[in-house]
Amino acid sequence: MKFGFSGQPVLAILASAAVLAGCVSSAAVAPPARTPAASAPRPTGSVAVPVGQPSRPAVSRPTEPIDPGFRRAPAGLAERIHFLWRGFPGKTGIAVQRIDGEWAVSQRGGELFPQQSVSKLWVAMAALDAVDQGRLRLDQQVRIGPEDLTLFYQPLAARVRSEGSVTMSVRALIDTAITQSDNTANDSLLRTIGGPATVQSFLARKNLGAIRFGPGERQLQSGIAGLSWQQSYSIGRNFETARAALPAATRQAAMDRYLADPVDGASPDAIASALTRLARGALLSPESTEYLLGVMSRTRSGPNRLKAGLPSDWKFLHKTGTGQNLNGMTAGYNNIGIATAPDGTRYAIVVLMGTTTSPIPSRMALMQAVSGAVAEFHGR
Repeated sequence: MKFGFSGQPVLAILASAAVLAGCVSSAAVAPPARTPAASAPRPTGSVAVPVGQPSRPAVSRPTEPIDPGFRRAPAGLAERIHFLWRGFPGKTGIAVQRIDGEWAVSQRGGELFPQQSVSKLWVAMAALDAVDQGRLRLDQQVRIGPEDLTLFYQPLAARVRSEGSVTMSVRALIDTAITQSDNTANDSLLRTIGGPATVQSFLARKNLGAIRFGPGERQLQSGIAGLSWQQSYSIGRNFETARAALPAATRQAAMDRYLADPVDGASPDAIASALTRLARGALLSPESTEYLLGVMSRTRSGPNRLKAGLPSDWKFLHKTGTGQNLNGMTAGYNNIGIATAPDGTRYAIVVLMGTTTSPIPSRMALMQAVSGAVAEFHGR
Protein backbone atom coordinates (compact mmCIF):
# COMPACT_ATOMS: atom_id res chain seq x y z
CA MET A 1 0.00 0.00 0.00
CA LYS A 2 1.40 3.39 -0.91
CA PHE A 3 0.60 6.76 0.51
CA GLY A 4 1.27 10.17 -0.91
CA PHE A 5 2.98 12.89 1.07
CA SER A 6 2.26 16.48 0.42
CA GLY A 7 5.42 17.79 2.04
CA GLN A 8 3.41 20.48 3.84
CA PRO A 9 4.78 21.67 7.15
CA VAL A 10 3.97 19.56 10.15
CA LEU A 11 1.91 22.35 11.64
CA ALA A 12 -0.46 22.10 8.72
CA ILE A 13 -0.81 18.36 9.33
CA LEU A 14 -1.60 18.93 12.97
CA ALA A 15 -4.09 21.68 12.20
CA SER A 16 -5.91 19.44 9.76
CA ALA A 17 -5.88 16.62 12.26
CA ALA A 18 -7.48 18.83 14.85
CA VAL A 19 -10.28 19.71 12.45
CA LEU A 20 -10.91 16.07 11.64
CA ALA A 21 -10.92 15.05 15.28
CA GLY A 22 -14.01 17.18 15.97
CA CYS A 23 -15.58 17.81 19.32
CA VAL A 24 -17.03 15.35 21.77
CA SER A 25 -20.13 16.39 23.67
CA SER A 26 -20.92 14.99 27.06
CA ALA A 27 -24.21 13.18 27.52
CA ALA A 28 -26.45 14.32 30.34
CA VAL A 29 -27.69 11.60 32.62
CA ALA A 30 -30.92 12.25 34.57
CA PRO A 31 -30.85 11.40 38.28
CA PRO A 32 -32.65 8.20 39.29
CA ALA A 33 -36.27 8.37 40.34
CA ARG A 34 -36.78 8.60 44.06
CA THR A 35 -39.05 5.95 45.56
CA PRO A 36 -41.57 7.51 47.92
CA ALA A 37 -41.32 6.29 51.48
CA ALA A 38 -44.13 4.17 52.90
CA SER A 39 -46.92 6.30 54.40
CA ALA A 40 -46.88 6.51 58.17
CA PRO A 41 -50.18 6.03 60.04
CA ARG A 42 -52.04 9.31 60.24
CA PRO A 43 -53.39 10.60 63.55
CA THR A 44 -57.12 10.44 64.04
CA GLY A 45 -58.86 13.36 62.39
CA SER A 46 -56.05 14.10 59.95
CA VAL A 47 -56.82 14.87 56.31
CA ALA A 48 -54.90 13.40 53.35
CA VAL A 49 -54.04 15.95 50.68
CA PRO A 50 -53.61 14.42 47.21
CA VAL A 51 -50.30 15.45 45.52
CA GLY A 52 -50.52 13.41 42.35
CA GLN A 53 -48.09 10.86 40.89
CA PRO A 54 -44.33 11.46 41.20
CA SER A 55 -42.70 12.66 37.96
CA ARG A 56 -40.72 10.14 35.89
CA PRO A 57 -37.23 10.88 34.55
CA ALA A 58 -37.02 11.43 30.81
CA VAL A 59 -34.10 8.95 30.55
CA SER A 60 -33.89 5.75 32.54
CA ARG A 61 -30.73 5.36 34.61
CA PRO A 62 -28.11 3.13 32.93
CA THR A 63 -26.81 0.14 34.82
CA GLU A 64 -23.17 1.34 34.45
CA PRO A 65 -21.40 4.59 33.54
CA ILE A 66 -21.78 5.74 29.94
CA ASP A 67 -18.00 6.26 29.61
CA PRO A 68 -16.05 4.44 32.30
CA GLY A 69 -12.85 5.93 30.85
CA PHE A 70 -10.85 2.76 30.63
CA ARG A 71 -13.12 0.58 28.47
CA ARG A 72 -12.92 2.54 25.23
CA ALA A 73 -10.52 4.94 23.59
CA PRO A 74 -11.46 8.62 23.78
CA ALA A 75 -13.70 9.60 20.88
CA GLY A 76 -11.57 11.02 18.10
CA LEU A 77 -8.21 9.51 19.10
CA ALA A 78 -8.35 6.60 16.66
CA GLU A 79 -9.32 8.97 13.84
CA ARG A 80 -6.43 11.30 14.66
CA ILE A 81 -3.94 8.43 14.75
CA HIS A 82 -5.25 7.17 11.40
CA PHE A 83 -4.95 10.63 9.86
CA LEU A 84 -1.35 11.04 11.01
CA TRP A 85 -0.41 7.54 9.89
CA ARG A 86 -2.02 7.90 6.46
CA GLY A 87 -0.19 11.14 5.69
CA PHE A 88 3.32 9.90 6.47
CA PRO A 89 5.46 8.35 3.70
CA GLY A 90 6.89 4.86 4.05
CA LYS A 91 5.87 1.84 6.11
CA THR A 92 4.88 3.01 9.58
CA GLY A 93 3.21 1.28 12.50
CA ILE A 94 1.56 2.99 15.47
CA ALA A 95 0.01 1.56 18.62
CA VAL A 96 -1.43 3.21 21.73
CA GLN A 97 -2.71 1.18 24.68
CA ARG A 98 -4.12 2.39 27.96
CA ILE A 99 -2.10 0.55 30.59
CA ASP A 100 -4.67 0.96 33.36
CA GLY A 101 -7.57 0.19 31.02
CA GLU A 102 -8.94 -2.17 28.44
CA TRP A 103 -8.49 -0.46 25.08
CA ALA A 104 -5.89 -0.08 22.37
CA VAL A 105 -5.80 1.61 18.97
CA SER A 106 -3.28 0.99 16.21
CA GLN A 107 -2.38 1.28 12.56
CA ARG A 108 -0.56 -1.67 11.00
CA GLY A 109 -0.45 -2.98 14.53
CA GLY A 110 -0.01 -6.65 13.64
CA GLU A 111 2.82 -6.34 11.09
CA LEU A 112 6.51 -6.90 11.79
CA PHE A 113 8.85 -3.90 11.81
CA PRO A 114 12.63 -3.74 12.35
CA GLN A 115 13.24 -2.98 16.02
CA GLN A 116 16.93 -2.10 15.96
CA SER A 117 17.93 -0.85 19.45
CA VAL A 118 14.39 -1.18 20.78
CA SER A 119 15.37 -4.84 21.21
CA LYS A 120 17.81 -3.84 23.97
CA LEU A 121 14.75 -3.70 26.22
CA TRP A 122 14.22 -7.45 25.88
CA VAL A 123 17.87 -8.14 26.75
CA ALA A 124 17.47 -6.07 29.92
CA MET A 125 14.23 -7.90 30.78
CA ALA A 126 15.82 -11.32 30.22
CA ALA A 127 18.75 -10.30 32.46
CA LEU A 128 16.42 -9.11 35.23
CA ASP A 129 14.36 -12.29 34.86
CA ALA A 130 17.58 -14.23 35.51
CA VAL A 131 18.16 -12.06 38.58
CA ASP A 132 14.63 -12.83 39.79
CA GLN A 133 15.35 -16.55 39.40
CA GLY A 134 18.64 -16.34 41.26
CA ARG A 135 20.76 -17.22 38.21
CA LEU A 136 22.40 -13.78 38.01
CA ARG A 137 23.29 -10.95 40.38
CA LEU A 138 23.05 -7.25 39.62
CA ASP A 139 26.45 -6.73 41.22
CA GLN A 140 28.04 -9.54 39.20
CA GLN A 141 31.16 -8.26 37.42
CA VAL A 142 31.70 -8.58 33.67
CA ARG A 143 34.99 -8.00 31.85
CA ILE A 144 34.89 -6.22 28.49
CA GLY A 145 37.95 -6.37 26.26
CA PRO A 146 38.79 -5.36 22.66
CA GLU A 147 37.38 -8.67 21.46
CA ASP A 148 33.97 -7.67 22.81
CA LEU A 149 33.63 -4.34 21.00
CA THR A 150 30.87 -3.98 18.43
CA LEU A 151 30.07 -1.13 16.03
CA PHE A 152 28.16 2.12 15.58
CA TYR A 153 27.29 3.80 18.89
CA GLN A 154 29.47 2.39 21.67
CA PRO A 155 30.88 4.97 24.10
CA LEU A 156 32.45 2.10 26.05
CA ALA A 157 34.87 1.46 23.19
CA ALA A 158 36.99 4.51 24.03
CA ARG A 159 37.44 3.32 27.62
CA VAL A 160 38.30 -0.21 26.54
CA ARG A 161 40.94 0.99 24.09
CA SER A 162 42.36 3.43 26.62
CA GLU A 163 42.46 1.03 29.58
CA GLY A 164 42.91 -2.28 27.76
CA SER A 165 39.75 -3.70 29.35
CA VAL A 166 36.88 -2.54 31.52
CA THR A 167 35.01 -4.37 34.28
CA MET A 168 31.38 -3.43 34.88
CA SER A 169 28.52 -4.82 36.95
CA VAL A 170 25.41 -6.27 35.37
CA ARG A 171 23.52 -3.31 36.83
CA ALA A 172 25.86 -0.86 35.07
CA LEU A 173 25.58 -2.76 31.78
CA ILE A 174 21.77 -2.58 31.88
CA ASP A 175 21.87 1.11 32.68
CA THR A 176 24.40 1.88 29.92
CA ALA A 177 22.63 -0.25 27.31
CA ILE A 178 19.23 1.37 27.93
CA THR A 179 20.02 4.98 28.82
CA GLN A 180 22.87 5.43 26.30
CA SER A 181 21.91 2.69 23.80
CA ASP A 182 25.52 1.49 23.91
CA ASN A 183 25.90 -1.50 21.58
CA THR A 184 28.94 -2.94 23.34
CA ALA A 185 27.23 -2.77 26.74
CA ASN A 186 24.20 -4.53 25.28
CA ASP A 187 26.19 -7.30 23.58
CA SER A 188 28.27 -7.82 26.74
CA LEU A 189 25.09 -8.17 28.78
CA LEU A 190 23.68 -10.53 26.14
CA ARG A 191 26.82 -12.70 26.31
CA THR A 192 26.65 -12.76 30.10
CA ILE A 193 23.07 -14.06 30.27
CA GLY A 194 23.66 -16.83 27.71
CA GLY A 195 23.22 -15.26 24.28
CA PRO A 196 20.24 -14.74 21.96
CA ALA A 197 18.67 -18.08 22.91
CA THR A 198 18.13 -16.82 26.47
CA VAL A 199 16.25 -13.74 25.24
CA GLN A 200 14.22 -15.77 22.77
CA SER A 201 13.31 -18.20 25.55
CA PHE A 202 12.20 -15.32 27.77
CA LEU A 203 9.98 -13.88 25.02
CA ALA A 204 8.37 -17.29 24.43
CA ARG A 205 7.96 -18.15 28.12
CA LYS A 206 6.29 -14.82 28.84
CA ASN A 207 4.01 -15.18 25.80
CA LEU A 208 4.98 -11.82 24.34
CA GLY A 209 3.72 -12.71 20.88
CA ALA A 210 5.06 -11.14 17.70
CA ILE A 211 8.42 -10.02 19.09
CA ARG A 212 11.61 -11.51 17.67
CA PHE A 213 15.17 -11.18 18.90
CA GLY A 214 18.08 -11.26 16.47
CA PRO A 215 21.66 -12.54 16.72
CA GLY A 216 23.18 -9.52 18.48
CA GLU A 217 24.47 -6.22 17.11
CA ARG A 218 27.54 -7.45 15.23
CA GLN A 219 25.84 -10.19 13.23
CA LEU A 220 22.62 -8.21 12.80
CA GLN A 221 24.23 -5.06 11.39
CA SER A 222 26.77 -6.84 9.20
CA GLY A 223 24.01 -9.01 7.74
CA ILE A 224 21.84 -5.98 6.95
CA ALA A 225 24.79 -4.45 5.10
CA GLY A 226 25.62 -7.61 3.13
CA LEU A 227 28.84 -8.34 5.07
CA SER A 228 30.12 -11.17 7.25
CA TRP A 229 31.30 -9.93 10.62
CA GLN A 230 35.00 -9.43 11.27
CA GLN A 231 36.25 -8.12 14.61
CA SER A 232 38.34 -5.51 12.79
CA TYR A 233 35.05 -3.82 11.86
CA SER A 234 34.78 -2.63 15.49
CA ILE A 235 37.75 -0.31 15.00
CA GLY A 236 37.23 3.25 13.79
CA ARG A 237 35.22 3.41 10.57
CA ASN A 238 36.36 0.05 9.24
CA PHE A 239 32.77 -1.21 9.04
CA GLU A 240 31.55 1.78 7.05
CA THR A 241 34.54 1.51 4.69
CA ALA A 242 33.90 -2.18 4.03
CA ARG A 243 30.20 -1.56 3.52
CA ALA A 244 30.85 1.26 1.04
CA ALA A 245 33.14 -1.03 -0.99
CA LEU A 246 30.33 -3.52 -1.66
CA PRO A 247 28.53 -3.48 -5.03
CA ALA A 248 25.29 -1.52 -4.86
CA ALA A 249 23.31 -4.60 -5.89
CA THR A 250 24.76 -6.60 -2.99
CA ARG A 251 23.81 -3.97 -0.45
CA GLN A 252 20.32 -3.55 -1.89
CA ALA A 253 19.67 -7.29 -1.93
CA ALA A 254 20.78 -7.63 1.71
CA MET A 255 18.60 -4.71 2.77
CA ASP A 256 15.60 -6.05 0.87
CA ARG A 257 15.95 -9.45 2.56
CA TYR A 258 16.08 -7.81 5.97
CA LEU A 259 13.05 -5.60 5.38
CA ALA A 260 10.99 -8.45 3.93
CA ASP A 261 11.52 -10.62 7.01
CA PRO A 262 13.36 -8.74 9.78
CA VAL A 263 15.17 -11.11 12.07
CA ASP A 264 14.63 -8.61 14.89
CA GLY A 265 11.07 -7.78 13.82
CA ALA A 266 8.21 -6.97 16.17
CA SER A 267 4.65 -5.71 15.80
CA PRO A 268 3.48 -2.43 17.35
CA ASP A 269 0.59 -4.22 19.07
CA ALA A 270 2.90 -6.79 20.67
CA ILE A 271 5.30 -4.13 21.92
CA ALA A 272 2.46 -2.03 23.36
CA SER A 273 1.11 -5.11 25.13
CA ALA A 274 4.57 -5.96 26.50
CA LEU A 275 5.01 -2.42 27.85
CA THR A 276 1.57 -2.67 29.44
CA ARG A 277 2.41 -5.96 31.13
CA LEU A 278 5.77 -4.62 32.28
CA ALA A 279 4.14 -1.53 33.83
CA ARG A 280 1.50 -3.68 35.52
CA GLY A 281 4.21 -5.85 37.09
CA ALA A 282 3.22 -8.95 35.13
CA LEU A 283 6.64 -9.74 33.61
CA LEU A 284 9.21 -9.25 36.37
CA SER A 285 9.35 -9.13 40.14
CA PRO A 286 8.20 -5.88 41.80
CA GLU A 287 11.83 -4.96 42.53
CA SER A 288 13.01 -5.63 38.97
CA THR A 289 9.97 -3.86 37.50
CA GLU A 290 10.62 -0.73 39.55
CA TYR A 291 14.31 -0.81 38.68
CA LEU A 292 13.81 -1.19 34.91
CA LEU A 293 11.15 1.51 34.73
CA GLY A 294 13.51 3.79 36.59
CA VAL A 295 16.30 3.06 34.12
CA MET A 296 13.99 3.78 31.17
CA SER A 297 13.06 7.12 32.71
CA ARG A 298 16.72 8.17 32.35
CA THR A 299 17.02 7.37 28.63
CA ARG A 300 19.09 10.05 26.92
CA SER A 301 18.51 9.15 23.27
CA GLY A 302 15.59 10.49 21.24
CA PRO A 303 14.71 13.61 23.25
CA ASN A 304 12.91 15.03 20.20
CA ARG A 305 10.88 11.95 19.38
CA LEU A 306 7.80 10.91 21.39
CA LYS A 307 8.92 12.69 24.55
CA ALA A 308 8.92 16.12 22.91
CA GLY A 309 5.22 15.85 22.01
CA LEU A 310 4.03 15.54 25.61
CA PRO A 311 3.18 18.43 27.94
CA SER A 312 5.84 19.31 30.51
CA ASP A 313 3.79 17.91 33.39
CA TRP A 314 3.65 14.43 31.82
CA LYS A 315 6.29 11.78 32.59
CA PHE A 316 7.81 9.59 29.89
CA LEU A 317 10.14 6.58 30.03
CA HIS A 318 11.25 4.98 26.80
CA LYS A 319 13.68 3.26 24.41
CA THR A 320 14.72 4.29 20.91
CA GLY A 321 15.95 2.38 17.86
CA THR A 322 17.58 3.58 14.63
CA GLY A 323 18.68 1.45 11.67
CA GLN A 324 21.06 1.80 8.76
CA ASN A 325 20.54 4.11 5.79
CA LEU A 326 20.64 3.15 2.14
CA ASN A 327 20.02 5.63 -0.66
CA GLY A 328 18.23 8.01 1.70
CA MET A 329 16.01 5.29 3.21
CA THR A 330 16.26 4.35 6.88
CA ALA A 331 15.44 0.79 7.93
CA GLY A 332 14.00 1.40 11.37
CA TYR A 333 13.45 4.75 13.07
CA ASN A 334 11.62 3.93 16.27
CA ASN A 335 10.53 5.03 19.71
CA ILE A 336 8.50 3.12 22.29
CA GLY A 337 7.60 4.12 25.82
CA ILE A 338 5.21 4.68 28.70
CA ALA A 339 3.59 8.09 29.17
CA THR A 340 2.04 9.05 32.51
CA ALA A 341 -0.48 11.88 32.80
CA PRO A 342 -0.54 14.19 35.84
CA ASP A 343 -3.49 12.21 37.24
CA GLY A 344 -1.48 8.95 37.07
CA THR A 345 -3.14 7.47 33.96
CA ARG A 346 -0.58 5.55 31.90
CA TYR A 347 -0.35 4.85 28.17
CA ALA A 348 1.97 2.61 26.16
CA ILE A 349 2.93 4.43 22.95
CA VAL A 350 4.73 2.77 20.03
CA VAL A 351 5.85 4.32 16.74
CA LEU A 352 7.90 2.15 14.37
CA MET A 353 9.07 3.43 10.99
CA GLY A 354 10.06 0.36 8.99
CA THR A 355 11.11 2.26 5.89
CA THR A 356 11.05 5.98 5.28
CA THR A 357 12.85 8.55 3.16
CA SER A 358 11.26 11.42 5.03
CA PRO A 359 13.73 13.90 6.59
CA ILE A 360 14.55 13.33 10.24
CA PRO A 361 12.69 16.46 11.44
CA SER A 362 9.52 15.12 9.78
CA ARG A 363 9.98 11.74 11.46
CA MET A 364 10.31 13.38 14.84
CA ALA A 365 7.31 15.60 14.10
CA LEU A 366 5.13 12.56 13.43
CA MET A 367 6.17 11.00 16.71
CA GLN A 368 5.47 14.23 18.55
CA ALA A 369 2.06 14.45 16.90
CA VAL A 370 1.19 10.92 18.05
CA SER A 371 2.19 11.46 21.68
CA GLY A 372 0.62 14.91 21.58
CA ALA A 373 -2.66 13.37 20.45
CA VAL A 374 -2.61 10.97 23.40
CA ALA A 375 -2.22 13.92 25.75
CA GLU A 376 -4.83 16.02 23.94
CA PHE A 377 -7.51 13.34 24.07
CA HIS A 378 -6.68 12.20 27.60
CA GLY A 379 -9.73 12.37 29.84
CA ARG A 380 -12.28 12.81 27.07
